[in-house]
Amino acid sequence: MLVSGSEQTMSELIDNRAHRVRTLKGIIKHLHEGAAPEAVKEQLAQIVRETDYSEIVAMEQELMAEGMKVEEIQCMCDLHSQVTRDVLVQLPAKPLDPGHPAGTFRRENAALREVLERMRVALASDPAGVRQAFNDLMDIEKHYQRKEHTFFPKLEAHGIMGPPKVMWAKDDEVRGLLKELGRALNKEGADVAGKARAAANAVEEMIYKEDRILIPMCLDAFTEEDWAEIWSASPRYGWCLVEPSEGYRPSPAVMKKGLALATAESITLPTGTLSLEQLIALFSTLPVDVTFVDADDRVAFFSEGPDRVFARSRTVIGRKVQHCHPPRSVSIVDRILSDFREGRQKVAEFWINFQGRFVHIRYFPIRNEKGDYLGTLEVTQDASAIRKLEGERRLLQYESV
Repeated sequence: MLVSGSEQTMSELIDNRAHRVRTLKGIIKHLHEGAAPEAVKEQLAQIVRETDYSEIVAMEQELMAEGMKVEEIQCMCDLHSQVTRDVLVQLPAKPLDPGHPAGTFRRENAALREVLERMRVALASDPAGVRQAFNDLMDIEKHYQRKEHTFFPKLEAHGIMGPPKVMWAKDDEVRGLLKELGRALNKEGADVAGKARAAANAVEEMIYKEDRILIPMCLDAFTEEDWAEIWSASPRYGWCLVEPSEGYRPSPAVMKKGLALATAESITLPTGTLSLEQLIALFSTLPVDVTFVDADDRVAFFSEGPDRVFARSRTVIGRKVQHCHPPRSVSIVDRILSDFREGRQKVAEFWINFQGRFVHIRYFPIRNEKGDYLGTLEVTQDASAIRKLEGERRLLQYESV
């Protein structure tokens, strides 16, 4: 069948990236308005022959710019991926040196798929196998922590704001489903199979999003310096199911960050003078973890003690503190900062049980001599040992080293 001139023009238009993004956005809006997924999927297949991850990302970014809330996109996120799978092109994987952070991420996802398969097989008649698969699956927290605290800040630094927000919220959904599965495994008569399938499906959906959208997006956006920082920070969070391969190592020139002052120089403070070397050692020795968020709500500094309660990576420096927390916590963060900035409160205090430790967390507004708000200080301490103290110790007694 011959194609007329007008039809040829329309065909060329449909192949245009900007038009495809608009088309994707319109169809996804119909989905949000209640259109049946199968009908939307069929419509999409008719007018968009193929698309790639960048157009999916652009579509989400535009929806958020037009006022669609993160929570709304989050709720429909899995349906988005279902209706776009048939047209989403798998771009050729970029060759990576063994041990590259993106390659390690892919290997972890492959290992997670194997665990999911073991779990599904075990559901038929092997309760012990289900529990073992669940235990292995809980290693995913390290995978998500590395993603949220090293990949996401860099994406935001490159102006890619929407996908990290939505993906972090979906990570929390997975965490919630895994917790439900853990409770079911410890409760007689609970619907273990149903909880296991729900958790497995959510993990698998996230693997798809990471492999097909997140990793290609990062490989296109990040510089060599970005990957060097991610590689350097990654060991703080650990590895999920597999160890990184040997091979990739940033060049010394890329890794060299340099300090604002030479280590021999001194910093004169109102109550004394310290060399930069002494100041770094002092913060590294404090029995508390401190983090400073400046007046613009950006993380400006954190201490690097040997036993931090909450892991930090240098990729958070300059990042909005709201982006360092899961979406469900942002309203609390905003309230504390607002109360401090306006002078309504002088301290916010929390204590929690975290990984077997009793953790005391305090936030303080920092002001100059004129009373101007300079930022907020977070002080975190593992108070487990202090909480157990009784009586007095008046004689010198060293603890075993």
